[in-house]
Amino acid sequence: MDLHRHWPLFDLRVRTPRLELRPPDEAIMFALVELTDRGIHGPDFVPFLRPWTLEPDGERQRHSLQYYWRCWSGWSVSDWDLPLSVWVDGTLVGVQNLISQDFPARRTFETGSWLGLAHQGRGIGKEMRAAALHLGFVGLGALRAETGAIAGNESSQGVTRANGYQPNGEIIKDRSGERIVVHQFRLDRADWEARRRDDITIEGLEPCLELFGIAPEATES
Repeated sequence: MDLHRHWPLFDLRVRTPRLELRPPDEAIMFALVELTDRGIHGPDFVPFLRPWTLEPDGERQRHSLQYYWRCWSGWSVSDWDLPLSVWVDGTLVGVQNLISQDFPARRTFETGSWLGLAHQGRGIGKEMRAAALHLGFVGLGALRAETGAIAGNESSQGVTRANGYQPNGEIIKDRSGERIVVHQFRLDRADWEARRRDDITIEGLEPCLELFGIAPEATES
């Protein structure tokens, strides 16, 4: 059976001169679990609102796999979470997400990401965000991108600012009884267009568009 014919997202690719984004099939899901086992952050700062990286061995791996399966099984036009594995020179280095609710009406998406420790500090985070923004604005016809970063996560905020986002206030969250400040950012389409790159390509998107609830004429070729 041609599984990709029934779930065309598996054939989606976004490429820049430095890296490739692709949705994870089951084999990549297990490889991502192994990558997280090698570390995403140091012991003194957890950059996630849900500290899943601190879960015990066995539980963490199982919950990670369940998350990826849930992304596909729970997908709907009105509520989707698109994880994209990140590859540099054939090596799996992390994940870049696009997330949205009611996208056909709102034309707004959020981003989230992580990189394996061994691959940080090389500009990959900025490049994979640029690829995600290209997919959202060009491929899906979005009008706004949003993101957030916990106070103290300077690397994430640096990537965000480097891609042209503007500050958009802050929110307060409860993380297991701890008060967490999350800085919010937005990037409107006009601001993105002003710094748009011409060296990013998208492959295999058209068969996926119905999963996002948008018509081909609402996007760019």
